Amino acid sequence: MAIQLSDKPLLEWAGDSLAIGLFEDAVELTGELATLNEKFSGVLQELIAEEEFTGKANTTIFTRVSGNSPIRKLILVGLGKPEAWKIESLRRAAAAVGRVAKKQKSKVLGFNFPLWNDDPTASAQAIAEGVQLAIYQDNRFKSEPEDKGSQLKTIELLGFAGQEAAINRANQIVSGVILARELVAAPANSVTPITLAETAQQIANEHGLQLEILEREECEKLGMGAFLGVAQASDLPPKFIHLTYKPEGTPKRKLAIIGKGLTFDSGGLNIKGAGSGIETMKIDMGGAAATLGAAKAIAQIKPDTEVHFISAATENMISGHAMHPGDILKASNGKTIEVNNTDAEGRLTLADALVFADKLGLDAIVDLATLTGANVIALGDDIAGLYTPDDVLAKQLEQAAEASGEKIWRMPLEEKYFEGLKSGIADMKNTGPRPGGSITAALFLKQFVKDTNWAHLDIAGPVWTDKDNGYNSAGATGYGVRLLVDWVLSS
Repeated sequence: MAIQLSDKPLLEWAGDSLAIGLFEDAVELTGELATLNEKFSGVLQELIAEEEFTGKANTTIFTRVSGNSPIRKLILVGLGKPEAWKIESLRRAAAAVGRVAKKQKSKVLGFNFPLWNDDPTASAQAIAEGVQLAIYQDNRFKSEPEDKGSQLKTIELLGFAGQEAAINRANQIVSGVILARELVAAPANSVTPITLAETAQQIANEHGLQLEILEREECEKLGMGAFLGVAQASDLPPKFIHLTYKPEGTPKRKLAIIGKGLTFDSGGLNIKGAGSGIETMKIDMGGAAATLGAAKAIAQIKPDTEVHFISAATENMISGHAMHPGDILKASNGKTIEVNNTDAEGRLTLADALVFADKLGLDAIVDLATLTGANVIALGDDIAGLYTPDDVLAKQLEQAAEASGEKIWRMPLEEKYFEGLKSGIADMKNTGPRPGGSITAALFLKQFVKDTNWAHLDIAGPVWTDKDNGYNSAGATGYGVRLLVDWVLSS
């Protein structure tokens, strides 16, 4: 599918389907739209009246155009209230159009949308991102898929001539989101620690990044007892992935993104029981997927910031070698951990990854993980929890969330809650009391960062959707890629 930019006047455009965006309670046709309505014998005004279309955000209506018209179908999409108009509004409106065009088997789709904030570059990028994310279809594991994907061959953005760089940027980011979606959606017998490392190798080979894969023996030498404690029950070898993008010249900043990489989580000897969703635990590497997706996008964009992409990848399984509840592990910074729940394993792998990153001399670290159900209870399925003691880093991430449309909410790091993690025989336990469970998880991670500004994103909710969220009908969302890329580019 090609995205093209056109300076052709609206009244001269020809193609399969034309999408027109209208603001809420302002659907009166004026100017070119009034002329277009006359050209099509009043069909636009008739459609608006018959469907009682008000322009509510992301609502769509469409109609066929009769006769020998150069346009076969007209699609109207609501842009919402002008005072609530954001860049994400434009992205989601484009996604809504893409879903309709896909269902209607359109092959050439034109967009006639207003600019966000008089910014053609940001607007073109948002439209290109939204429509591509909406029409993507993952058919890898179906022998005969019912939905064979979009038939769209060409998308034309009217009035956006000269914005090729914006389209290229959108394509780069979308490629990272789709990689993350495919990694999360794939079953645990397809995506393993080994294949995550192979994916990192592929990104490194294609885009000239540096790659270091630490095998079990090298992790042992570095004292990564927390990570290896989780890994010891699996028949598959753990892989500590360290992928590095370095710009030409002196980097403006040095950052790290760390993703939790549990390719399957059985819960260990504290095995997940009935109703626990154990069959969905292929998604427990959503942080690693977002990390690799961001790596793929950033490697193509080539910012002037050095970025380290890190994941301690393994499975959490059950065998005669499994760590026991009550075991004491020693992390690579020397801190000891009493394992009072083997199903709180992600924070153990992240502990050694954080220590590793903290020694790299960075300006900031962001980790993201499908870490706690408690965060889902607090914030629901659409919002990630942000935990950081650093106000500047928090502001950067909040601004990136606003620009990318991937929602976060800053949560408190209540230090006194760490009392619940104290152990009588080790430095700490890996879980605390049930109340404030996402906060104590973040406080646990904080113990493994000494010298670097740090933030933790709990993405347990938004990494997967069971319902239509505007970009997906259901499944892996690729959450985190757009947010991370925006953070790297703007920080």
